Amino acid sequence: MSTGELPDRARVVIVGGGVIGASIAYHLAHLGWTDTVLLEQHQLTAGTTWHAAGLITSAGMTDETALFFSRYSRDLYARLEAETGHSTGFRAVGHISLATTPERQTALRREAAWMHGFGVEDVEISPRELAGLWPLAKTSDVLSGFYVADEGRADPVGVATSLAKGARQLGVRVIEGVAATGVLKKNGRVTAVTTERGDIETEIVVNSCGMWARQFGALAGVSVPLQAAEHYYLLTDTVAGMDADLPVIEDPGCYGYYRPEGDGMLVGLFEPVGAPWSLDGVARDFAFGKLPPDWERMEPYLARAMERIPSLADTGVRTFFCGPESFTSDVRPLLGPAPELDGYWVAAGLNSLGILSGGGVGNMLAHWIVDGVPPVDATPVALDRTALYETSRKFRAERTVEQLGVLFGDAIWPSWQPKTARNVRRSVLHDRLAAAGAHFGVSAGWEFAEWFAPNGGPAPAMNYERPASFEIVRAEHAAIREAVGVIDMSLMAKFVVAGPGAAAVLGRLSANDVAREVGRIVYTPWLNRAGGIVADLTVTRLAQDRFMIVASDIIHRRVEPLIRRETRPDEVVTVTDVTSGTTLLTVQGPASRELISRLTDHDLGDQNFPYLSAQPLHVGYAPVLALRVTYVGELGWELHVPAEYAAGVYDDLLAAGGSLGLRPVGLSAMSSLRLEKGYRDMGIDIDNTDDPISAGLGFTVAWDKPGGFTGRDALAAVRAAGTPRQRVVGLVVEDASADLFGNEPVFHDGTWTGYVRAAAYGYSVGGPVALAQVSCQDGVTGEWLKSGNFTVGSHSREWPARLQLAPFYDPQRLRILA
Repeated sequence: MSTGELPDRARVVIVGGGVIGASIAYHLAHLGWTDTVLLEQHQLTAGTTWHAAGLITSAGMTDETALFFSRYSRDLYARLEAETGHSTGFRAVGHISLATTPERQTALRREAAWMHGFGVEDVEISPRELAGLWPLAKTSDVLSGFYVADEGRADPVGVATSLAKGARQLGVRVIEGVAATGVLKKNGRVTAVTTERGDIETEIVVNSCGMWARQFGALAGVSVPLQAAEHYYLLTDTVAGMDADLPVIEDPGCYGYYRPEGDGMLVGLFEPVGAPWSLDGVARDFAFGKLPPDWERMEPYLARAMERIPSLADTGVRTFFCGPESFTSDVRPLLGPAPELDGYWVAAGLNSLGILSGGGVGNMLAHWIVDGVPPVDATPVALDRTALYETSRKFRAERTVEQLGVLFGDAIWPSWQPKTARNVRRSVLHDRLAAAGAHFGVSAGWEFAEWFAPNGGPAPAMNYERPASFEIVRAEHAAIREAVGVIDMSLMAKFVVAGPGAAAVLGRLSANDVAREVGRIVYTPWLNRAGGIVADLTVTRLAQDRFMIVASDIIHRRVEPLIRRETRPDEVVTVTDVTSGTTLLTVQGPASRELISRLTDHDLGDQNFPYLSAQPLHVGYAPVLALRVTYVGELGWELHVPAEYAAGVYDDLLAAGGSLGLRPVGLSAMSSLRLEKGYRDMGIDIDNTDDPISAGLGFTVAWDKPGGFTGRDALAAVRAAGTPRQRVVGLVVEDASADLFGNEPVFHDGTWTGYVRAAAYGYSVGGPVALAQVSCQDGVTGEWLKSGNFTVGSHSREWPARLQLAPFYDPQRLRILA
């Protein structure tokens, strides 16, 4: 592949010739977009692809998107040589995950049960069976293994080269030895890529620059928060009895993985305390680079990993390799359009899983670019889920330390929270919450209270058992159901949208009718052109030309770009992010009206202040915007308080609410409360693969409003097709001893029909409550849900389950409308 001629123009320019860039080029070409340039500053694979270990496995892929990436890649690499004539080196030697503790065994059993529903045969094997498959491995401490026979390993350079060859055969220009130096832009859009040899005019640039992606993004003002870290593996001398067809083994307990390498063995490490590399950027001339290994730091981890193969104690070391790999804040890729600049796409931050995921990532990005919508759930991998602070040097230096261990299984537990780079974003009430005994979790950098107990209560256990906080959360749940609770929800994204074009723009974005009377609150999804949900939020009309939006923290950076892109040249709209300046206190429960009334002279009665209305009032000294709305299924208000008044309002609420049974409440109780009511949560139990009808949100669609809305035609086709074959529905297990955590398989008359998307214990309904995705060839109807024999599987047993479309708690909304 020679450098070739640099064209003056291309439809797409992909910057970065590793496996990800090559895969995107290949898939774009197969979709007919052959006017594409793949630009590599050195040679293909020169960044991190060349030294990858090449594992091909679905281990740990416990969401549909990650599973698609791994399984699609596996299938693609198995057939690619027949198309391109260049071998990927894929060998289906099998993959085994080891369980050496009861907790890990439970986690791997849950993972296997979930993957079975998607056709992955992840089979539990005994230590004796493991010894038969891997005679060299120590098995005395192994409880069981989990074996996927059709997975294995591939040649990283072969994979990338075959993909690039396939792209070139279809007409893509692959240019090596030319560095991109930036992008040109006009009116918020990409217009060209600049290079060392001139400019390439283009409408679309894809930043697939691997460990250079953050630096290349910064040249365009695009935040790409990833950081390179040291990554190690050891290549041994000849190992007696080595068989090239032995399965790949992953041993999370030892933070190691093992596979044959020639007549020796490769021992890879994902140590729990890692080392970020080159925090200030990667040099332009770093190609096929190796790093000097830190033997002293790594020796304890290496020694532990090598215990799995006792014969290695007498085997020489051929190479102790250290090379950089890029990691992100949540060990998920950074994919999709940049919020800051139209026409700028990112595909980077693969967390050392570039070969494993590369085929699927390329497929997803190519379809997203061509079709305008992603073919799979983008929420967990979308670039716009990240926050700007994640690009800071301090954050990268701290968070990267734990990410190798997190990737290798430290984060699989439902109670797990990051330990590093904490207290980044704190509510103005943080110290008060801490003094009240808050146990904090973190979301999008925001510290939030999970529950309240003396000294934070018991430390969460890393397992799939009933949490030690169970009774603490029960009490907070009961406070809101029976009395009143206050929750600090300042992490929610809040925007003011104003201008003469505000109503029209928001009207086109919103499936519901938001052009209502002043003071009206409207819950609405925003859809893509295929009818998939890209946001769910509330829109409150503050004036004829002024609205307030409240959305979840994980789509904070998605809201403004959606509004900007929908605004036409002749429309004037401003978007002001007021999140940092507003403290959001939600006061919920049957005594909430009495509590707030003690602090205001405003009439909060139902006639004057009906449900789904907003009014300005004073609470104590503070001017507050009060919204009568709930996310827990009770009478309640959101109080939007200017930050400088928040401490006073909070203190006044606590002082006035003592006799009413008021207590501070954390988000663990909120999860339980909202699931009893069947309230959806974007990115948790609904995503862009769901439309409002299948998600149970058909009531939010204003079909006949003037002007229509984005995605209306596609959604109308869904409606015309009749009852959806797949739906999100409520599920309850009416057994007080049961617990669900999410991802449990759901069976109908013994046959897999779906899985639990989100779950919590429903204290008011007497057992676990969940939202589940289920399928039926004849349509998921209320009658089908009533007639079937449904069960939900856990690691210990199957539980009888009841499924329905309506909420399990107060389906008539009598408590909300009190």
